[in-house]
Amino acid sequence: MSYTVAALYRFVRLSDLPSLRRDLLELCEAHGVCGTLLIAEEGINGTIAAAGADLDPVIDALDRRLGIRQGELKFSRADDRPFGRLKVRIRPEIITMRAPEADPAVRVGTHVAPADWNALIADPEVLVLDTRNAYETLVGSFRGAVDPGIGSFTAFKDYVDRALDPARHRKVAMFCTGGIRCEKASAFMLARGFESVFHLKGGILQYLEDVPAAESLWEGDCFVFDNRVAVGHGLEEGAWDRCFGCGYPLTAQDLALPSFEAGVSCRHCVDRLTPDKAQSLRARHRQIEAREAGDDASERDGEAAA
Repeated sequence: MSYTVAALYRFVRLSDLPSLRRDLLELCEAHGVCGTLLIAEEGINGTIAAAGADLDPVIDALDRRLGIRQGELKFSRADDRPFGRLKVRIRPEIITMRAPEADPAVRVGTHVAPADWNALIADPEVLVLDTRNAYETLVGSFRGAVDPGIGSFTAFKDYVDRALDPARHRKVAMFCTGGIRCEKASAFMLARGFESVFHLKGGILQYLEDVPAAESLWEGDCFVFDNRVAVGHGLEEGAWDRCFGCGYPLTAQDLALPSFEAGVSCRHCVDRLTPDKAQSLRARHRQIEAREAGDDASERDGEAAA
């Protein structure tokens, strides 16, 4: 059975977060949902999935309670269960930047629809800026985009202060996976005095869904934070794997290297791996394999009984 995957966020003032967390856990558990929801006083963010149509009542309930359809909500498909379990967590921010001036409730950049994005980034006066982390840009990006080479989103503000100048970079067009990072990134840049800041509405995922491949300026796939690892045009699953040790996306060539050990290491992290860490990861990998083998046996028993 395939899974429906929902990527969502909305900046909306929330209160009584512990009670909301309990309600969301009960709602999701009742419908077999897996994935992660983050809640904070500034709103909700997450990616969740469920088998078949089981996600529909959850989305309807989230919309009644939190108005998520007034924010960003995108659906895609996964052939296999895309997350191991369900997590609902309270956070200081739904996307961590640690910059109080980056408040989308105060100011935000200009949203650009996917249909208008190509024309904007073709303008030679526009700086096209990828706000994602380096391990994400490795999988794909827009042609000619600047990669800030950051290891986490919190480093984006340091990159802006160090490398960009409002007097020189008068037009900036930024993008991210689903749009949420650009909400804060654009708010931060406007607070820093940048004049015209645009960002892709719905993010890369919306662009890949809306813009035909023949007209696309996207090169490669788009990294996603679930077991699919990456998706391409039409949000079809890509041919990528991921290192359990460091989280980096891996190609088939990476998997063939001596540095790759399933569940433990890859070429990106093997030089940093300590013996104790390797032993811990191997033990964890054995536990996962044993659990998956048990799940497969249960499914076979169920099919036989049916």
